[in-house]
Amino acid sequence: MKQAEEQYQTLYKLQPEPVTTPQIKGYDFNQGVDYDALLNSYANFGLQATQLSTAIDIVNKMINWRLGPNEDNEDPNTRCTIFLGYTSNMVSSGNRDIIRYLAQHKMIDAIVTTAGAIEEDLMKCISTFHKGDWQANDKEIRLKAICRIGNIYVPAANYGKLEDWLLPVFQEMYKEQKEKGTIWSPSSMIKRFGERINDERSIYYWCNKNNIPVYCPALTDGAIGDMMFHFNYKEQGFICDILQDVVALNKKAMYAKKSGLIILGGGVVKHHIMNANIWRNGADMAVFINTGIQYDGSDAGAKPSEGITWGKLRMDAEYVKVFSEATLVFPLLVAQTFAKYFQEAKRV
Repeated sequence: MKQAEEQYQTLYKLQPEPVTTPQIKGYDFNQGVDYDALLNSYANFGLQATQLSTAIDIVNKMINWRLGPNEDNEDPNTRCTIFLGYTSNMVSSGNRDIIRYLAQHKMIDAIVTTAGAIEEDLMKCISTFHKGDWQANDKEIRLKAICRIGNIYVPAANYGKLEDWLLPVFQEMYKEQKEKGTIWSPSSMIKRFGERINDERSIYYWCNKNNIPVYCPALTDGAIGDMMFHFNYKEQGFICDILQDVVALNKKAMYAKKSGLIILGGGVVKHHIMNANIWRNGADMAVFINTGIQYDGSDAGAKPSEGITWGKLRMDAEYVKVFSEATLVFPLLVAQTFAKYFQEAKRV
């Protein structure tokens, strides 16, 4: 051993130091199947398991943070403002039910998502999605009027059913615009959708009931936009004012005493939440789950620390990126955080 140390110093010019971080160790199934212990073992598992363990720790800090005694005499029980962002495929998948659970118990403060995540939640109340095949013959299933999202099949007829449901809601909203001067924003439209769908399986039913704002800056980018286009032929002048929501989201970030982000995927949902947090010089805590890489310069793939350079994350922020497809890990994350610490996490 001494000879090896001398070789390091004389030949390689190295000064070996003891490594004091925890040893890498996996779970021993000889102890039986204990899922809580298995997930706890991820802390020192290595690779993305350890990233997930860090994500669990950060979300639990979001849940447990309280303002405490302060000179401004503000409520010491003020909580961390939690922003949840997700792309439409999360609602296509079973993660829809995980997100619905969070909204049902008001465990989050605001949602930012895409048009597909709105319309598919509504469609699942009206019809069904089905397990498909990644290797399907897409020409054949097109002839069968089946749309494909990875290995999920969506009957094309679902969109007709959504249109039959949605156009009367648009008509009702347009009437309020004409008669009462109501100017709708994407979030107020989504709130009305949640009220009218009146189905406890819906994410947006619970968001409406629990006053959780849902921001969708690209609401027209999907079937809802197609149906607005259709509706516009009959009733021109139907207004959807996106600026109202930009103001509301930015103010929610500005006035947050502590800001926490949980973002599944990338694109507009990731950037919209992080951009709002610029107005408070960055979020305090953040968990990102996506498969993007930084080398194309995309916002989705950017390392979390890149956000520090823009003021989207604070210099002392706690953050982690889990490189994973989110259906694999988001249910586990929720199980070890919001569900495990239900009483602390719920706000109703």
